Amino acid sequence: MHLGEELAILGALLLIAYVFGRLGKLIGLPAIPVYMLVGLLASPHTGWFPLNFDSGRIELIAIFGLILLLFNLGLEFDQDEFFSNAGRLIVSGGSYILVNMAVGLAFGFWVGWGTREALIIAGITATSSSAIVTKLLIELNRLANKETPMILGVTVVEDIFIAIYLAIVGVVLSNETAIWPVIGKLAVSFLFLVVMFTIARWGGKWVSRLFRTKDDELFTILFFGLAVAFGGIGELLGVTDAIGAFLIGLVLGATKYRSKIEHLSLPMRDVFGAFFFLNFGLTLNASEFSTVLMPVLGAVLMTFLLNIIAGQFVAWLNKLGPQAGINATVILQNRGEFALILATLSISAGLDKRIVPFAGLYVLIMSIIGPILAANSQKIGAVILRTKKKPKPQRPIMAEENIALVEAATEGLEHGEPAAASTAAERLIEQAMQQSDEASARTRDPEY
Repeated sequence: MHLGEELAILGALLLIAYVFGRLGKLIGLPAIPVYMLVGLLASPHTGWFPLNFDSGRIELIAIFGLILLLFNLGLEFDQDEFFSNAGRLIVSGGSYILVNMAVGLAFGFWVGWGTREALIIAGITATSSSAIVTKLLIELNRLANKETPMILGVTVVEDIFIAIYLAIVGVVLSNETAIWPVIGKLAVSFLFLVVMFTIARWGGKWVSRLFRTKDDELFTILFFGLAVAFGGIGELLGVTDAIGAFLIGLVLGATKYRSKIEHLSLPMRDVFGAFFFLNFGLTLNASEFSTVLMPVLGAVLMTFLLNIIAGQFVAWLNKLGPQAGINATVILQNRGEFALILATLSISAGLDKRIVPFAGLYVLIMSIIGPILAANSQKIGAVILRTKKKPKPQRPIMAEENIALVEAATEGLEHGEPAAASTAAERLIEQAMQQSDEASARTRDPEY
Protein backbone atom coordinates (compact mmCIF):
# COMPACT_ATOMS: atom_id res chain seq x y z
CA MET A 1 0.00 0.00 0.00
CA HIS A 2 1.52 3.30 -1.12
CA LEU A 3 0.15 6.27 0.83
CA GLY A 4 2.90 8.81 0.23
CA GLU A 5 0.71 11.27 -1.67
CA GLU A 6 -2.18 11.00 0.79
CA LEU A 7 0.11 11.49 3.78
CA ALA A 8 1.78 14.50 2.18
CA ILE A 9 -1.57 16.15 1.40
CA LEU A 10 -2.98 15.39 4.85
CA GLY A 11 0.13 16.75 6.52
CA ALA A 12 -0.09 19.90 4.39
CA LEU A 13 -3.75 20.37 5.39
CA LEU A 14 -2.88 20.08 9.07
CA LEU A 15 -0.11 22.65 8.66
CA ILE A 16 -2.54 24.98 6.88
CA ALA A 17 -4.96 24.43 9.76
CA TYR A 18 -2.18 25.46 12.14
CA VAL A 19 -1.53 28.70 10.23
CA PHE A 20 -5.23 29.54 9.98
CA GLY A 21 -5.62 28.65 13.66
CA ARG A 22 -2.90 31.12 14.64
CA LEU A 23 -4.59 33.81 12.56
CA GLY A 24 -7.97 32.93 14.06
CA LYS A 25 -6.57 33.39 17.56
CA LEU A 26 -5.93 37.04 16.74
CA ILE A 27 -9.68 37.67 16.52
CA GLY A 28 -10.68 35.14 19.15
CA LEU A 29 -11.91 32.31 16.91
CA PRO A 30 -11.99 28.76 18.33
CA ALA A 31 -10.41 25.90 16.41
CA ILE A 32 -13.66 24.23 15.29
CA PRO A 33 -14.59 26.58 12.40
CA VAL A 34 -10.93 26.78 11.34
CA TYR A 35 -10.67 23.01 10.87
CA MET A 36 -14.01 22.95 9.05
CA LEU A 37 -12.93 25.74 6.70
CA VAL A 38 -9.70 23.91 5.83
CA GLY A 39 -11.71 20.77 5.15
CA LEU A 40 -14.14 22.76 3.01
CA LEU A 41 -11.26 24.24 0.99
CA ALA A 42 -9.81 20.78 0.33
CA SER A 43 -13.15 19.09 -0.29
CA PRO A 44 -13.26 17.24 -3.64
CA HIS A 45 -16.80 18.65 -4.00
CA THR A 46 -15.51 22.23 -3.97
CA GLY A 47 -12.51 22.38 -6.29
CA TRP A 48 -11.28 25.64 -4.75
CA PHE A 49 -7.89 24.37 -3.73
CA PRO A 50 -5.03 22.59 -5.52
CA LEU A 51 -4.97 20.01 -2.71
CA ASN A 52 -8.10 17.90 -2.37
CA PHE A 53 -8.70 14.91 -0.18
CA ASP A 54 -11.32 12.17 0.06
CA SER A 55 -12.96 12.07 3.48
CA GLY A 56 -13.11 8.28 3.32
CA ARG A 57 -9.34 8.18 3.85
CA ILE A 58 -9.63 9.42 7.43
CA GLU A 59 -13.12 8.24 8.34
CA LEU A 60 -11.92 5.85 11.08
CA ILE A 61 -9.63 8.50 12.60
CA ALA A 62 -12.56 10.94 12.53
CA ILE A 63 -14.66 8.40 14.44
CA PHE A 64 -11.90 8.20 17.06
CA GLY A 65 -12.17 11.99 17.27
CA LEU A 66 -15.91 11.80 17.82
CA ILE A 67 -15.45 9.12 20.49
CA LEU A 68 -12.78 11.12 22.34
CA LEU A 69 -14.83 14.33 22.18
CA LEU A 70 -17.73 12.64 23.96
CA PHE A 71 -15.44 10.58 26.21
CA ASN A 72 -13.83 13.76 27.55
CA LEU A 73 -17.24 15.39 27.90
CA GLY A 74 -18.26 12.56 30.23
CA LEU A 75 -14.89 12.59 31.96
CA GLU A 76 -15.20 16.30 32.82
CA PHE A 77 -18.78 15.99 34.06
CA ASP A 78 -18.82 17.15 37.68
CA GLN A 79 -21.16 14.74 39.46
CA ASP A 80 -20.67 16.25 42.91
CA GLU A 81 -21.51 19.73 41.64
CA PHE A 82 -24.58 18.42 39.85
CA PHE A 83 -26.04 16.36 42.69
CA SER A 84 -25.30 19.01 45.32
CA ASN A 85 -27.21 21.65 43.31
CA ALA A 86 -29.46 19.40 41.25
CA GLY A 87 -32.67 21.37 41.78
CA ARG A 88 -31.26 24.76 40.80
CA LEU A 89 -29.26 23.33 37.89
CA ILE A 90 -32.19 21.37 36.48
CA VAL A 91 -34.48 24.40 36.64
CA SER A 92 -31.88 26.72 35.06
CA GLY A 93 -30.51 24.32 32.44
CA GLY A 94 -33.85 22.64 31.85
CA SER A 95 -35.65 25.91 31.13
CA TYR A 96 -32.88 26.94 28.73
CA ILE A 97 -33.04 23.63 26.84
CA LEU A 98 -36.85 23.50 26.89
CA VAL A 99 -37.20 26.93 25.27
CA ASN A 100 -34.59 26.22 22.60
CA MET A 101 -35.73 22.65 21.90
CA ALA A 102 -39.45 23.45 21.63
CA VAL A 103 -38.99 26.37 19.23
CA GLY A 104 -36.25 24.49 17.36
CA LEU A 105 -38.61 21.56 16.79
CA ALA A 106 -41.31 23.91 15.51
CA PHE A 107 -38.71 25.50 13.23
CA GLY A 108 -37.73 22.04 11.95
CA PHE A 109 -41.32 21.26 11.02
CA TRP A 110 -41.64 24.70 9.40
CA VAL A 111 -38.64 23.94 7.17
CA GLY A 112 -40.63 20.96 5.91
CA TRP A 113 -37.87 18.42 5.32
CA GLY A 114 -39.53 15.65 7.32
CA THR A 115 -40.33 14.61 10.89
CA ARG A 116 -37.00 12.91 11.64
CA GLU A 117 -35.18 15.82 10.05
CA ALA A 118 -37.12 18.21 12.32
CA LEU A 119 -35.91 16.27 15.36
CA ILE A 120 -32.31 16.56 14.16
CA ILE A 121 -32.66 20.29 13.39
CA ALA A 122 -34.09 20.88 16.88
CA GLY A 123 -31.06 19.17 18.42
CA ILE A 124 -28.66 21.10 16.21
CA THR A 125 -30.11 24.47 17.23
CA ALA A 126 -30.92 23.71 20.88
CA THR A 127 -27.62 22.92 22.61
CA SER A 128 -24.41 24.86 23.11
CA SER A 129 -20.88 23.74 22.39
CA SER A 130 -19.37 22.81 25.76
CA ALA A 131 -15.87 23.01 24.27
CA ILE A 132 -16.30 26.56 22.94
CA VAL A 133 -18.17 27.77 26.04
CA THR A 134 -15.53 26.50 28.46
CA LYS A 135 -12.68 27.82 26.33
CA LEU A 136 -14.25 31.28 26.07
CA LEU A 137 -14.78 31.51 29.82
CA ILE A 138 -11.09 30.79 30.35
CA GLU A 139 -9.73 32.99 27.57
CA LEU A 140 -11.96 35.95 28.49
CA ASN A 141 -10.95 35.66 32.17
CA ARG A 142 -14.56 35.21 33.31
CA LEU A 143 -14.21 32.20 35.58
CA ALA A 144 -14.66 34.51 38.60
CA ASN A 145 -17.76 36.26 37.21
CA LYS A 146 -21.05 35.87 39.05
CA GLU A 147 -22.82 34.33 36.05
CA THR A 148 -20.13 31.71 35.35
CA PRO A 149 -21.50 29.02 37.74
CA MET A 150 -24.90 29.49 36.09
CA ILE A 151 -23.38 29.09 32.59
CA LEU A 152 -21.44 25.99 33.59
CA GLY A 153 -24.58 24.63 35.26
CA VAL A 154 -26.50 24.98 32.00
CA THR A 155 -23.76 23.11 30.11
CA VAL A 156 -23.85 20.31 32.74
CA VAL A 157 -27.59 19.85 32.24
CA GLU A 158 -27.05 19.99 28.48
CA ASP A 159 -24.58 17.10 28.81
CA ILE A 160 -27.24 14.98 30.48
CA PHE A 161 -29.80 16.06 27.92
CA ILE A 162 -27.42 15.07 25.10
CA ALA A 163 -27.11 11.58 26.60
CA ILE A 164 -30.88 11.12 26.74
CA TYR A 165 -31.48 12.83 23.41
CA LEU A 166 -28.94 10.70 21.55
CA ALA A 167 -30.53 7.56 23.02
CA ILE A 168 -33.89 8.64 21.61
CA VAL A 169 -32.44 9.78 18.28
CA GLY A 170 -30.61 6.47 17.87
CA VAL A 171 -33.93 4.61 18.03
CA VAL A 172 -35.82 7.12 15.86
CA LEU A 173 -33.16 6.93 13.13
CA SER A 174 -33.15 3.12 13.13
CA ASN A 175 -36.06 3.04 10.63
CA GLU A 176 -38.05 0.82 12.98
CA THR A 177 -41.79 1.43 12.57
CA ALA A 178 -43.50 -1.29 14.66
CA ILE A 179 -44.43 0.03 18.09
CA TRP A 180 -43.15 -2.82 20.30
CA PRO A 181 -39.68 -3.06 18.74
CA VAL A 182 -39.37 0.72 19.18
CA ILE A 183 -40.41 0.46 22.84
CA GLY A 184 -37.97 -2.42 23.31
CA LYS A 185 -35.07 -0.44 21.83
CA LEU A 186 -35.91 2.59 23.97
CA ALA A 187 -36.04 0.38 27.05
CA VAL A 188 -32.61 -1.09 26.27
CA SER A 189 -31.20 2.37 25.62
CA PHE A 190 -32.48 3.83 28.89
CA LEU A 191 -31.44 0.75 30.84
CA PHE A 192 -27.92 1.23 29.49
CA LEU A 193 -28.02 4.89 30.59
CA VAL A 194 -29.30 4.03 34.07
CA VAL A 195 -26.73 1.27 34.62
CA MET A 196 -23.81 3.43 33.52
CA PHE A 197 -24.96 6.46 35.54
CA THR A 198 -25.38 4.18 38.58
CA ILE A 199 -21.86 2.77 38.20
CA ALA A 200 -20.52 6.30 37.77
CA ARG A 201 -22.25 7.46 40.94
CA TRP A 202 -21.47 4.57 43.30
CA GLY A 203 -18.93 2.29 41.63
CA GLY A 204 -15.95 4.59 41.19
CA LYS A 205 -13.73 2.85 43.74
CA TRP A 206 -14.35 -0.56 42.15
CA VAL A 207 -13.57 0.69 38.65
CA SER A 208 -10.39 2.32 40.01
CA ARG A 209 -8.93 -1.14 40.60
CA LEU A 210 -8.66 -1.64 36.83
CA PHE A 211 -6.12 1.17 36.57
CA ARG A 212 -3.50 -0.04 39.03
CA THR A 213 -0.48 0.48 36.83
CA LYS A 214 2.33 3.02 36.86
CA ASP A 215 3.07 2.46 33.20
CA ASP A 216 1.62 5.46 31.31
CA GLU A 217 1.67 3.59 28.02
CA LEU A 218 -0.48 0.72 29.31
CA PHE A 219 -2.63 3.19 31.24
CA THR A 220 -3.35 5.12 28.03
CA ILE A 221 -4.06 1.97 26.05
CA LEU A 222 -6.54 0.88 28.74
CA PHE A 223 -8.71 4.01 28.85
CA PHE A 224 -8.56 4.52 25.07
CA GLY A 225 -9.54 0.89 24.56
CA LEU A 226 -12.47 1.29 26.94
CA ALA A 227 -13.60 4.45 25.13
CA VAL A 228 -13.52 2.73 21.73
CA ALA A 229 -15.09 -0.49 23.06
CA PHE A 230 -17.99 1.30 24.73
CA GLY A 231 -18.44 3.39 21.61
CA GLY A 232 -18.98 0.11 19.80
CA ILE A 233 -21.26 -1.24 22.54
CA GLY A 234 -23.34 1.93 22.34
CA GLU A 235 -23.66 1.49 18.60
CA LEU A 236 -24.72 -2.16 19.00
CA LEU A 237 -27.32 -1.23 21.63
CA GLY A 238 -28.75 1.48 19.41
CA VAL A 239 -27.69 4.51 21.46
CA THR A 240 -24.86 5.54 19.06
CA ASP A 241 -21.11 5.28 19.56
CA ALA A 242 -20.99 8.85 20.85
CA ILE A 243 -23.20 8.17 23.86
CA GLY A 244 -21.37 4.92 24.66
CA ALA A 245 -18.11 6.89 24.82
CA PHE A 246 -19.75 9.60 26.93
CA LEU A 247 -21.01 7.09 29.49
CA ILE A 248 -17.69 5.28 29.95
CA GLY A 249 -16.08 8.72 30.30
CA LEU A 250 -18.64 9.47 33.00
CA VAL A 251 -17.70 6.25 34.81
CA LEU A 252 -13.94 6.84 34.58
CA GLY A 253 -14.46 10.41 35.74
CA ALA A 254 -15.74 9.00 39.03
CA THR A 255 -12.47 7.14 39.70
CA LYS A 256 -9.46 8.45 41.61
CA TYR A 257 -7.54 8.44 38.32
CA ARG A 258 -9.71 11.09 36.70
CA SER A 259 -7.02 13.80 36.68
CA LYS A 260 -4.42 11.47 35.18
CA ILE A 261 -6.81 10.24 32.47
CA GLU A 262 -7.77 13.82 31.66
CA HIS A 263 -4.11 14.87 31.48
CA LEU A 264 -3.29 12.09 29.00
CA SER A 265 -6.53 12.20 26.98
CA LEU A 266 -6.81 15.94 26.28
CA PRO A 267 -3.97 16.02 23.71
CA MET A 268 -5.46 12.93 22.08
CA ARG A 269 -8.89 14.58 21.99
CA ASP A 270 -7.46 17.71 20.37
CA VAL A 271 -5.57 15.78 17.68
CA PHE A 272 -8.30 13.26 16.83
CA GLY A 273 -10.96 15.96 17.24
CA ALA A 274 -9.17 18.01 14.59
CA PHE A 275 -9.57 15.05 12.22
CA PHE A 276 -13.29 14.88 13.03
CA PHE A 277 -13.91 18.55 12.17
CA LEU A 278 -11.57 18.42 9.17
CA ASN A 279 -13.37 15.33 7.90
CA PHE A 280 -16.76 17.01 8.28
CA GLY A 281 -15.49 19.96 6.25
CA LEU A 282 -14.34 17.53 3.56
CA THR A 283 -17.90 16.19 3.23
CA LEU A 284 -19.32 19.67 2.63
CA ASN A 285 -20.13 21.01 -0.80
CA ALA A 286 -20.12 24.81 -0.86
CA SER A 287 -22.41 24.84 -3.90
CA GLU A 288 -25.15 23.33 -1.71
CA PHE A 289 -25.06 26.24 0.74
CA SER A 290 -27.35 28.26 -1.52
CA THR A 291 -30.08 25.61 -1.12
CA VAL A 292 -30.07 26.00 2.67
CA LEU A 293 -29.14 29.68 3.00
CA MET A 294 -32.58 30.94 4.03
CA PRO A 295 -33.22 28.13 6.59
CA VAL A 296 -29.74 28.71 8.04
CA LEU A 297 -30.25 32.47 8.34
CA GLY A 298 -33.62 31.80 9.95
CA ALA A 299 -32.01 29.35 12.39
CA VAL A 300 -29.27 31.87 13.24
CA LEU A 301 -31.83 34.62 13.92
CA MET A 302 -33.98 32.22 15.94
CA THR A 303 -30.98 31.14 18.02
CA PHE A 304 -30.03 34.74 18.82
CA LEU A 305 -33.57 35.71 19.83
CA LEU A 306 -34.16 32.57 21.90
CA ASN A 307 -30.85 32.93 23.69
CA ILE A 308 -31.62 36.54 24.57
CA ILE A 309 -34.88 35.43 26.19
CA ALA A 310 -33.47 32.27 27.77
CA GLY A 311 -30.30 34.03 28.99
CA GLN A 312 -32.25 36.76 30.77
CA PHE A 313 -34.72 34.25 32.21
CA VAL A 314 -31.97 32.02 33.59
CA ALA A 315 -30.18 35.07 35.00
CA TRP A 316 -33.43 36.14 36.69
CA LEU A 317 -33.88 32.64 38.14
CA ASN A 318 -30.41 32.89 39.64
CA LYS A 319 -31.06 36.44 40.93
CA LEU A 320 -28.47 38.02 38.65
CA GLY A 321 -28.67 41.27 36.73
CA PRO A 322 -29.34 42.00 33.04
CA GLN A 323 -25.62 42.29 32.24
CA ALA A 324 -25.07 38.76 33.57
CA GLY A 325 -27.91 37.61 31.31
CA ILE A 326 -26.24 39.23 28.30
CA ASN A 327 -22.90 37.60 29.17
CA ALA A 328 -24.66 34.23 29.40
CA THR A 329 -26.56 34.80 26.15
CA VAL A 330 -23.55 35.52 23.95
CA ILE A 331 -21.50 32.62 25.34
CA LEU A 332 -24.21 29.96 25.39
CA GLN A 333 -25.29 30.68 21.81
CA ASN A 334 -22.09 29.09 20.45
CA ARG A 335 -22.79 25.90 18.54
CA GLY A 336 -20.24 23.30 17.53
CA GLU A 337 -19.43 19.63 17.95
CA PHE A 338 -22.88 18.30 18.93
CA ALA A 339 -24.52 19.85 15.86
CA LEU A 340 -21.93 18.18 13.65
CA ILE A 341 -22.39 14.84 15.43
CA LEU A 342 -26.12 14.97 14.68
CA ALA A 343 -25.43 15.85 11.04
CA THR A 344 -23.04 12.88 10.84
CA LEU A 345 -25.77 10.62 12.24
CA SER A 346 -28.22 11.93 9.66
CA ILE A 347 -25.89 10.81 6.85
CA SER A 348 -25.79 7.20 8.06
CA ALA A 349 -29.58 7.23 8.60
CA GLY A 350 -30.24 8.35 5.02
CA LEU A 351 -32.04 11.56 5.98
CA ASP A 352 -32.50 14.57 3.73
CA LYS A 353 -29.07 15.45 2.33
CA ARG A 354 -29.66 19.12 3.05
CA ILE A 355 -29.10 18.45 6.76
CA VAL A 356 -25.31 18.30 6.24
CA PRO A 357 -24.86 21.67 4.49
CA PHE A 358 -27.42 23.16 6.88
CA ALA A 359 -25.44 22.02 9.93
CA GLY A 360 -22.11 22.98 8.36
CA LEU A 361 -23.10 26.52 7.42
CA TYR A 362 -25.01 27.04 10.67
CA VAL A 363 -22.05 25.97 12.82
CA LEU A 364 -19.61 28.03 10.75
CA ILE A 365 -21.69 31.17 11.23
CA MET A 366 -22.43 30.59 14.92
CA SER A 367 -18.89 29.58 15.88
CA ILE A 368 -17.43 32.65 14.15
CA ILE A 369 -19.93 35.28 15.30
CA GLY A 370 -20.40 33.80 18.79
CA PRO A 371 -16.85 34.29 20.16
CA ILE A 372 -16.65 37.80 18.71
CA LEU A 373 -19.88 38.80 20.45
CA ALA A 374 -18.79 37.09 23.67
CA ALA A 375 -15.57 39.10 23.74
CA ASN A 376 -17.62 42.32 23.46
CA SER A 377 -20.52 41.44 25.75
CA GLN A 378 -19.68 44.20 28.24
CA LYS A 379 -19.78 46.82 25.48
CA ILE A 380 -23.01 45.33 24.11
CA GLY A 381 -24.53 45.49 27.59
CA ALA A 382 -23.43 49.10 28.04
CA VAL A 383 -25.19 50.09 24.81
CA ILE A 384 -28.38 48.07 25.41
CA LEU A 385 -28.73 48.84 29.11
CA ARG A 386 -27.41 52.38 28.72
CA THR A 387 -25.09 51.78 31.60
CA LYS A 388 -23.77 55.03 33.00
CA LYS A 389 -20.13 55.49 32.37
CA LYS A 390 -17.95 55.88 35.38
CA PRO A 391 -17.27 59.53 36.07
CA LYS A 392 -13.80 60.48 35.05
CA PRO A 393 -11.54 60.75 38.07
CA GLN A 394 -10.64 64.24 39.05
CA ARG A 395 -7.31 65.50 37.80
CA PRO A 396 -4.66 64.26 40.22
CA ILE A 397 -2.55 66.82 41.98
CA MET A 398 0.14 67.99 39.65
CA ALA A 399 3.74 67.95 40.73
CA GLU A 400 3.79 71.78 40.77
CA GLU A 401 0.85 71.92 43.20
CA ASN A 402 2.52 69.43 45.52
CA ILE A 403 5.73 71.43 45.45
CA ALA A 404 3.85 74.69 46.11
CA LEU A 405 2.08 73.23 49.15
CA VAL A 406 5.33 71.84 50.56
CA GLU A 407 7.07 75.19 50.03
CA ALA A 408 4.19 77.04 51.72
CA ALA A 409 4.43 74.79 54.77
CA THR A 410 8.22 75.22 54.90
CA GLU A 411 8.08 79.01 54.55
CA GLY A 412 5.47 79.21 57.25
CA LEU A 413 7.74 77.39 59.68
CA GLU A 414 10.78 79.45 58.69
CA HIS A 415 8.96 82.78 59.16
CA GLY A 416 7.34 81.76 62.39
CA GLU A 417 3.84 81.33 60.99
CA PRO A 418 2.75 77.90 62.29
CA ALA A 419 -0.91 78.46 61.32
CA ALA A 420 -0.02 78.91 57.63
CA ALA A 421 2.30 75.90 57.74
CA SER A 422 -0.41 73.79 59.36
CA THR A 423 -3.01 74.82 56.76
CA ALA A 424 -0.69 73.95 53.87
CA ALA A 425 0.20 70.59 55.42
CA GLU A 426 -3.44 69.69 56.04
CA ARG A 427 -4.29 70.59 52.45
CA LEU A 428 -1.47 68.39 51.16
CA ILE A 429 -2.65 65.44 53.30
CA GLU A 430 -6.26 65.97 52.20
CA GLN A 431 -5.30 65.96 48.51
CA ALA A 432 -3.17 62.84 48.94
CA MET A 433 -6.00 60.94 50.67
CA GLN A 434 -8.49 62.00 47.99
CA GLN A 435 -6.13 60.82 45.25
CA SER A 436 -5.66 57.48 47.04
CA ASP A 437 -9.42 56.96 47.36
CA GLU A 438 -9.91 57.66 43.67
CA ALA A 439 -7.20 55.16 42.75
CA SER A 440 -8.85 52.49 44.89
CA ALA A 441 -12.23 53.14 43.28
CA ARG A 442 -10.74 52.67 39.83
CA THR A 443 -9.62 49.13 40.67
CA ARG A 444 -13.16 47.94 41.31
CA ASP A 445 -15.19 46.55 38.44
CA PRO A 446 -18.47 48.53 38.19
CA GLU A 447 -20.52 45.45 37.31
CA TYR A 448 -19.11 42.85 39.67
